Amino acid sequence: MRNFILFLLFCSCGLVSVPSALAQRTQKPPLHGKQWMAITGKPLAATAGAAIFQQGGNAVDAACAMLAATCTMWDVLSWGGETQALIYNPKQKKVIAINALGVAPSGATIDFFKSKGYMFPPEYGPLAAVTPGTPGGLCHMLAKYGTKSLAEVLQPALQMAAGYPIDAQTANSIERGKDRIKQWPYSSEVFLVHAGESREAPEAGELFVQENLRNTLLKMVEAESEALKAGKDRSAAIMAAYDRFYKGDIADEFVRGSQEQGGLITKEDLARWKPIEEEPLHINYKGVDVYKLQEWTQGPALLQSLNILKYVDLKKMGYNSPKYIHTLYQAMNLAFADRDFYYGDPYFTPKAPMQGLLSDDYAKARALEIDPNKNNPFTAPGDPYRFENRKNPYSDLLENRARILDTAGAGVKDFVPKHDAQPAQGYLERSNVSNTASLPIDSNYMDRLHRGTTSVEAADAEGWVVSITPSGGWLPACIAGNTGVGMSQRLQSFVLDSLISPFNVISPGKRPRVTLTPSLALKDGKPFLSFAVQGGDTQDQNLLQFFLNVVEFDMSVQEAAEAPNINSNQLWLSLGGSTFDDRRPRAGSLLLDRRLDPSIADKLKGMGYTIQFGDRTSGPINAIFFDRKHGTLWGGSSNNGEDYGIGW
Repeated sequence: MRNFILFLLFCSCGLVSVPSALAQRTQKPPLHGKQWMAITGKPLAATAGAAIFQQGGNAVDAACAMLAATCTMWDVLSWGGETQALIYNPKQKKVIAINALGVAPSGATIDFFKSKGYMFPPEYGPLAAVTPGTPGGLCHMLAKYGTKSLAEVLQPALQMAAGYPIDAQTANSIERGKDRIKQWPYSSEVFLVHAGESREAPEAGELFVQENLRNTLLKMVEAESEALKAGKDRSAAIMAAYDRFYKGDIADEFVRGSQEQGGLITKEDLARWKPIEEEPLHINYKGVDVYKLQEWTQGPALLQSLNILKYVDLKKMGYNSPKYIHTLYQAMNLAFADRDFYYGDPYFTPKAPMQGLLSDDYAKARALEIDPNKNNPFTAPGDPYRFENRKNPYSDLLENRARILDTAGAGVKDFVPKHDAQPAQGYLERSNVSNTASLPIDSNYMDRLHRGTTSVEAADAEGWVVSITPSGGWLPACIAGNTGVGMSQRLQSFVLDSLISPFNVISPGKRPRVTLTPSLALKDGKPFLSFAVQGGDTQDQNLLQFFLNVVEFDMSVQEAAEAPNINSNQLWLSLGGSTFDDRRPRAGSLLLDRRLDPSIADKLKGMGYTIQFGDRTSGPINAIFFDRKHGTLWGGSSNNGEDYGIGW
């Protein structure tokens, strides 16, 4: 309590400066529109969305066209990946959540992976795959909330599959990953178009042809056309295309190609899977209702962070002051420690205690843990069950975790391997947790931060709003047979030990807890912000700061998207570390933008942080702001990637 009181006194007694204005020059102009806005990860894909809008489609139609285009362009995802979406339906005046994440196949058990020497599921290849979710998610959204046919929405993607000028980012990703790609014959055939030459990947600007993928998409369009001829309505015809992918000849080839390369997915796995429409989670932050997907994503961590921060005068602290950065870092670590232990598939038991996790009383209790003067290198999950008037059934697990971390000289080597490491390799040995702060932030980490996956934002004059963070099947991808479809690698997000997370232990038919996290915010019951970003574990860190930039510091969406971010790499000291390949936590590790005053870093070092600097400290943030005063749309697309938007 003493620390918290001192913390609040510090924030309120005028010891920190308050900026009078934060207007800044941006490297990209804000987008303005009256009728519609289309923003996504590649310029050609944004053009696909704009084309559908110009043909009279709504925001759902345009979002589906952009999703199809980005999958075809491997930005950084494939048709075999997963789709997570929030949709504002102006007719119902509510936010709808779409869960189109694939599930673990029938043979994906703890014993199976441990028998092969894994401590986590593998990061790449057919054994990393969950069932495809994007085709089903796209069909569901389009059939229920769109206005166009599948043939119309897929037209840009079909043209791209016939040959589009590949961008340098994707072409170079293929070249970097070519050694792994060569393990998979169907991938080699598609990607290594100059096999045997010094550069085997396509060159930037070269026409990249994907004939097998084009045939797969044409089969879906053909199924829709046949259903229409048979008298089916638009929605039923689209779902006929869905059935051909998951139950027909496309499914046959997908399963054959996967199993030939050692994968586990069966025809029954595909037929049983289906997208789920569900209620999103939300909290109110100073009059703004913020919506995220359920705890099968990391999205609630942003809501938890906001709940902690709403009791602090952030504006008075000063934008990106040492105290502001410290406060954000601590709040995020608390929320992400809970994420790593409690989040998982809500359709399996145990079910996460979300009522407690998102309660105001729990947020106040977590805020009391913040020391205003120094970093806590031992941030741990809290006990939300107390705030549901229940006893925590995992108290023993939490005590065991704490004992492992607190025991001097006893490393946590049994819980922090790399994905592909065998039992005797790649483990972190350490006697003091704080020593891990000196671990460098490697090029793979920064590459994920800059490229990640993609995001799709769309809005129209009728009031439809769509925010999507699709992913999976990224390069280097294993393509399933002659489908042209890259398989997801999302199985890696599971754990194999309940000590890390009893809610996210792998099981057939279960969805892994993913990082993918679109966002929508309403004010006075009307759309206020639609925003998303790529970058794995950093996504909700970046989105939290973007949201605060707009709400607390009155930035435009473009200013907020380009503003300096911080990233916590402590990764929550929860034994699991990050969600992806390098699971090692880095206590006190903080990534700062080089644009910040060096004196800020000096003060943070004195608070127990180890500082790294970067030129880009977030993935590309895409957002739409709804200007109620003028009845217009503002679009923002950060300068940290190839993301692009078009408005009208």
